[in-house]
Amino acid sequence: MTMQYLGLDTSNYTTSAALYTPASGDMASARRLLPVKEGQLGLRQSDAVFHHTAALPDILDALPAYRDVRAVGVSARPRDADGSYMPCFLAGVSAAHSAAKALNVPLYTFSHQAGHIGAAIFSSGREDLLHKPFLAFHVSGGTTEVVRVTPDACKVIATETVLHSLDLKAGQAVDRVGVMLGYPFPAGRYVDALCCESAREFKIRVPLRDGCCSLSGVQNQCERMHRSGESDADVCRYCLSYIAQALCSMAEYACEQFGQTELVFSGGVMCSRYLRDTLSRRFPCVFAAPEYSGDNAAGIAYLTSKMNP
Repeated sequence: MTMQYLGLDTSNYTTSAALYTPASGDMASARRLLPVKEGQLGLRQSDAVFHHTAALPDILDALPAYRDVRAVGVSARPRDADGSYMPCFLAGVSAAHSAAKALNVPLYTFSHQAGHIGAAIFSSGREDLLHKPFLAFHVSGGTTEVVRVTPDACKVIATETVLHSLDLKAGQAVDRVGVMLGYPFPAGRYVDALCCESAREFKIRVPLRDGCCSLSGVQNQCERMHRSGESDADVCRYCLSYIAQALCSMAEYACEQFGQTELVFSGGVMCSRYLRDTLSRRFPCVFAAPEYSGDNAAGIAYLTSKMNP
């Protein structure tokens, strides 16, 4: 029978599941954004756990019928680092444990960050990256990091954070600007669309501290621009221009320090067409396909298949 691998991910804002069939390359996935009230910028962890628990049955029902599931994988923590923990992942771990027990198959746990990188490798067709060290950016609402990725016999890939934002995360900046302008959370797609309507160019220099960036000024400057009556498109253009320059500066530093030239970009912020175009002009880049940039379980299902070939 055709082997399948089930992946689950219950991040802070998205419930997702995926069923991967390596023989055909088929990745069936289903996901649902958690509800966030108008004008708010997120959820309490207790609310996230509740909404994940309520959504998981429907998400799993949306997948094709299981034929020959050989293993189940789940994101159990945000990052591969000591003390990395968020309660929202408990909902996925509980469901994955039950599924693995019912199917009588192995259960493998990964970090949410590893899942993002796995999704980028899968959707870009770059399986060769599993067999060598490389640098990856994880750019989202909770994380703006450069990680060094190495092959790992126990968990397919291991990640070590080498650079990070010192304060605000890129996704936080984008969402705060978008909500300020009246758009619903998460606001990334609205900010990106408006940014592309502006032709304005900004000269931005982002200071680094040992290769790490600061993004705290983005929100304040965008608020000042908005109060002074500048167009929403120009406000969004400034926001993404600043983030683009921060990522470029970090990339230059990382490449110089680690001797790498090809960079993998993952995470929900990297759905941005403006950021992808800007970075591609400066570096040899590997991107997750837009549909696999945001939180999803596809990377988890893909990594699970490599644990149990």
